[in-house]
Amino acid sequence: MTVPRARTAATAACLTLALLVGCAETPEDAPVEPSVATSVQEAGGMSRLIAAAKKEGALNAIALPRDWANYGGLIDDFEKTYGIKVTVDDPQGSSQDEIDAVRRSGKRANAPDVVDVGDTFARTAVRENLLAPYRVAAYGSVPDNQKDGEEGRWTNNYGGYISIGCDARRVSPCPRTFADLLDPRYKGMVSLDGDPTRSNTAFAGVYAAALANGGSFDDITPGLDFFAELHDRGNFNPVESTSAAVETGRTPISIDWDYVNLDYADRFRGKGVDWQVAIPFDGSFAQYYALAVNRNAPHPAAARLWQEYLFGTTGQNLRLKGYARPVLMETMREDGTLDEAAAAKLPTVEGEPRFPTDAQLRKARLTVDRGWAEAVGG
Repeated sequence: MTVPRARTAATAACLTLALLVGCAETPEDAPVEPSVATSVQEAGGMSRLIAAAKKEGALNAIALPRDWANYGGLIDDFEKTYGIKVTVDDPQGSSQDEIDAVRRSGKRANAPDVVDVGDTFARTAVRENLLAPYRVAAYGSVPDNQKDGEEGRWTNNYGGYISIGCDARRVSPCPRTFADLLDPRYKGMVSLDGDPTRSNTAFAGVYAAALANGGSFDDITPGLDFFAELHDRGNFNPVESTSAAVETGRTPISIDWDYVNLDYADRFRGKGVDWQVAIPFDGSFAQYYALAVNRNAPHPAAARLWQEYLFGTTGQNLRLKGYARPVLMETMREDGTLDEAAAAKLPTVEGEPRFPTDAQLRKARLTVDRGWAEAVGG
């Protein structure tokens, strides 16, 4: 996935070295407390931030399944590298569940330190003043359309394409397009990863269906119409497509991100599930996920170190091993730090990805929030 880049030589150098030796510190600037630091420099440099995070000793995360974009590998490596225990609450939660948890937990010790949400949900959290401004060392290399301007209250970290996963041992032939999903042979088989009014993945599935059926970034209504027809034909399966549901055959066809479906294919190979993955050419939709720090994070240093880690070379390459496209992929390819072997395993997608504007996302979100229940007979 290629996206426009905004980059400086200083930021590129910092990206490579940040997690090893820290970025240049300015002695004349006294460090501030991690809870108010808006960059690693303000926190006193990487070594000081690491020391503060180790002293806290813990990180509260939420809604991070180990099989999602290689969070299992990322959490294990972070814990090993820094000796900081990562606790994940509600691993199968949605983006809305994350925002709800931040909102209701306030300043309690068990509040989430960090969130990983669809960017529409990140924008909602910004409007509610739930997120702390923090610009990672690599911030200047993140494309302008993948971050929160100068504020840095959220930054996209990884992304992928909507795909169709299918258990070829239960379904023949497997569908490859949205049009295929309407075939009567798929009665009761087609699932989403949750409710699109709460799940960013499911919302993206509706957007992709819209693009496949005459819609546009300005008009997601054809996506609702598609799922209404899928429901009326009896093909829509309301069961949330999780790894457990896929493994047990309850969701034999799943509309999900390519990195999720590709992980299922690897993990369930040899376990009675022949999971095939196709990116539908009639509804190609790409999106990134945003990372952010809770303004009231109980472990503010660990929260900021976690951000630096996930935007560092190790974190970005571990994303690739989980089939997710790191937001700094092109920058890393140019500076020679990209894991080319892992990158070569990504599915080929023609053309450059395009992304809805903030206004288009807000309009689409409102349309889905108002129309989903009626579309699927809720």
